[in-house]
Formats: sequence, C-alpha cells, structure tokens
Amino acid sequence: MRLSRYFLPVLKENPAEAQIVSHRYMLRAGMIKQQQAGIYSWLPLGYKVLRRIEQIVHEEQARAGHIALLMPTLQPADLWRESGRYDDYGEEMLRITDRQGRDMLYGPTNEEMITDIFRSHVSSYKDLPLTLYHIQWKFRDEMRPRFGVMRGREFLMKDGYNFDIDKDAALHAYNRHMVTYLRTYERMGLTAIPMRADSGPIGGDDTHEFLVLASTGESEVFYDEAVTQLSLGDRKIDYDNREEVAEVCKEFTTLYARTDETHKEELFNEVPEDRRKVGRGIEVGQIFYFGTKYSDAMGATVQTSDGSSVPVHMGSHGIGVSRLLGAIIEASHDDKGIIWPEGVTPFHCGIVNLKQADDVADTACQDLYDSLVALGLEPLYDDRDARAGEKFATMDLIGLPWRITVGPRGLKNGVVELTSRRTGESEELPPAEAVAKVAAIYAGI
Repeated sequence: MRLSRYFLPVLKENPAEAQIVSHRYMLRAGMIKQQQAGIYSWLPLGYKVLRRIEQIVHEEQARAGHIALLMPTLQPADLWRESGRYDDYGEEMLRITDRQGRDMLYGPTNEEMITDIFRSHVSSYKDLPLTLYHIQWKFRDEMRPRFGVMRGREFLMKDGYNFDIDKDAALHAYNRHMVTYLRTYERMGLTAIPMRADSGPIGGDDTHEFLVLASTGESEVFYDEAVTQLSLGDRKIDYDNREEVAEVCKEFTTLYARTDETHKEELFNEVPEDRRKVGRGIEVGQIFYFGTKYSDAMGATVQTSDGSSVPVHMGSHGIGVSRLLGAIIEASHDDKGIIWPEGVTPFHCGIVNLKQADDVADTACQDLYDSLVALGLEPLYDDRDARAGEKFATMDLIGLPWRITVGPRGLKNGVVELTSRRTGESEELPPAEAVAKVAAIYAGI
C-alpha cells in the first residue's frame, strides 16, 4: 500500500479525552474514531490489526478441533428467561422491544443461544464431545466506559462453548481451552498469565482469567515472578491427550497467580519473598466450567449408551479480540508510539523514501515494494512529498516492526537501511538482502 493513497488520519497532538497510552496512540495513529462513549468506528489501520488478531484466534481454535459458526447480535429475551438470567443480568444488558412488541436484547454473551442450537440438533452421546465458537460483536452498557477499546460498550469477542458427556470430559475441554489461549497470546507477543478468578454472572466454580501485566490494568494481581518466564514455545501438543494437556495446564497454574478477588495472603506468603510481586493486569480472556447450569434449565440432554437421558456438561471460553489491541499497545510501546509484535502488525514493513521524485530513489523503493509483495508480505510505502522527520515520526507512531529507509546517498553505495522499531538498531544492507532478512523474520511466525 502506498501511504499517499491510504486513509491514515494521524494526529500530532494527544487527544484530551485519552487517559491511557493505548487510547491515546490508537486515536493519534488514526486507528479508531469515537462515535459515542464506548463505541468506536474502526478505521483502516485499526481494522487491519483487528483482523490479524481474529485470524490468529481462528487458527488456534481450529488447531484444537473447535468449530466456528456465527450467531446474531440480537437475541430473543425468552431464551434468557429460560435460564433465569434475563432479570438477573443487570443494567449492562441492552434490552429492546421490536415492532411486534417482542422483547429482545443485544447479546452480551451467548450461553443461552448456543444451548438452544445444541438442544435443537444434538440428542446422542455419539455426537460428543463438541465445541462451537464464534467471533461476534457484543454490547454491555457500561456505566462509565473509558480507556478506549479497553472498556468500551461495543466490543468484538470470541466466545466458545463446549458440550461434554460428563465432568471429566468437560474439564478436559477446559484444559484444552487454556492451552489454546496460552498459544494464542504468545503468537501475539503477549505474556498472558492464567489466574484463578471469580465467575461473575456467567456462573460456575472453575474459572481462570488471562491477564497481561500493565500499570493501567483494572485488576490488582498477586503473582510469583517465575510465572512470567513460562512459555509454550514451539512445542507440539496433542489436544486429544488428556494427560498431556492437563500437564501443560498444571505447569502454568501451579505457581501462585491470583486476582484480588481470589487472593489468599497465607498462600502468597509461601512464595519466596524475592519472587512475590504485586501489580496490575489487563484481562484479555476467561474460561469457565459451569457443569449443567444451562443444560438443566433449558433441557439440553443427550441419550447415553444405556438409553438414559442426561444433561450435558458445559463451559464457556472468551477472548476479548478488540480489547487485545489495547492490551498489546499497553504492553508494547515507547514515547514515540506503538511497537507492534510481528504476529499482529498491520503492515509487515515500512518503506521510507528520503527523496521523493528522485528517479533512482523512486525506482529503488518500487523494486523493494514489489519484491516484498512477491514474497507474500504487505509493505507500507511512504511516498508522500514530506520531510524525512515527518515520515520517520509517522512510522514510529504506527509502530511497524521493520523499516527500510531509501536515500540517494545509500543507493550510491548500493545499500539501504533496515531498522528495528523495537530496538532502534539499524544496519546497511543491499536491497535484496534487506528484503530477504525481513522475509526470513516473518517466515517463522
């Protein structure tokens, strides 16, 4: 993409309404525009990152054997009356009446609707286990929406739901989701710590939140510093192997890590003093096992091998897709702007032409652009008639991981400059070698 043809409405000044880094940089980088408190339009740059994150979520769900569908944003109130949650959920639920006088709601979550889908089409234990999920917009009418996409009223969420014959099978689904989430966050360049948490209005006894450490987090967290060193890396995991999956979960949940809601000082004091840490965290996902809470209330049963009928055991598992953009920025930025991890960057590489309208520089930039595209990468070519300082400031603000700078002086020596946004380190390379190095970086992602 040529920047001269792209829609990137960057701001030079910090917006007064932005209280935290991610909100400030998302507005300044032209990623979002507020339409109303807690409701945003996603502009092209923000939308590209949103889709990158969504794709990673889809890939990791598919790897675990989970099946995608799409449920509507509007739901009939009668389903929620069946479960008993319609009156219990609170004012965060946006309730609507259509022209026929039917009570509707803008879905904050989908336990009732997915249970209705299941009971309509599945009746035998032979069809289990089954995990269905979707990525869809949700609405929760927050009393004080703030911090941009970190606490908005409308948000994009992945929510998945498992259906199993008994508790043991459902707890394997719980563990499987924990592992898929750990891998998902690692691919986004995040260290997301699973912490024992409160289930809230979803219900159930078993639940973990995934939190990214950040000073602007809404939750106070207590943890053993050693938990931040854990990583799945590139290990292969058989998601059908209950023991293997359970061992991974044990590895990531044995060390102390809890939110303030479930914190136990006596257990925390057992952690070596030099590893006891107190901080703040941003919730980016949560998994629940709630047994037969919804299947009992809504009649979601299956016939077993002996002919008896039993309610299915269920769990739900959510990732805040749109919230993740804010969390990534909070965890990865400097005083110049965003620093995108390679896995979610909107463009793989920036190209800066230091002397626009110079035939040699223009040709070299176009050749770089064409070479990167031919390798399946998306570069952003700053071909504007602007000062070098302005071009560098824009690239730093929008946070592309790599930048290739092209100028007449370097071209006379047969080189361009390749710069890492994260470290600031630069090296001069022949154009073909710069392209090859960028391609090699992304080949392993």
